[in-house]
Amino acid sequence: MARNRTAPEKDGSPAGIGRVGTRLLEWAENVVYAGIATFLVGTALVCLVLAGKTSWGLVSDFSEQPILDLLDILLLVFIVVELLFAVRSTVEKRELLAEPFLLVGIIASIKEIVVLSVEAAKEVGNGAEFRDRMTEIAVLGVLVLLLGVTSFLLRRKEREPDEGENSPPAPERQVD
Repeated sequence: MARNRTAPEKDGSPAGIGRVGTRLLEWAENVVYAGIATFLVGTALVCLVLAGKTSWGLVSDFSEQPILDLLDILLLVFIVVELLFAVRSTVEKRELLAEPFLLVGIIASIKEIVVLSVEAAKEVGNGAEFRDRMTEIAVLGVLVLLLGVTSFLLRRKEREPDEGENSPPAPERQVD
């Protein structure tokens, strides 16, 4: 009897050209992820050098601007490293995980809140500018809360037992 070429093989991979195409796409995917990871590592290293340069500037200038610049750069490094973790997790598990990206969004929003609060402090008494900064801070605060709740719900969902075919059967109801 002739074997059906479109049916999957015993190991679950498609027969013939499909298997080669799948392997080619996996290879291309790995190359793209490696490129992204390389650029993220490079960006983190450049930001660390900038942080060192900014730290050196603190020796002669004790104003708040170099400190704010340093904090801004370090938080950016933290964001880049978290993105690198997200890429690594995606490559290792072969699935896109939402939680690392939610964490990056929370960190990025907090970074902007810190920067905007310093800017808002400079704008006190300057009606419209101060109000605009406070509105941005409020929107970012709500965004942090929403991302945090989303992350919490996602973790809670991951702890629940599977609802699929491997889950235990539902208890039977008694009919009177």
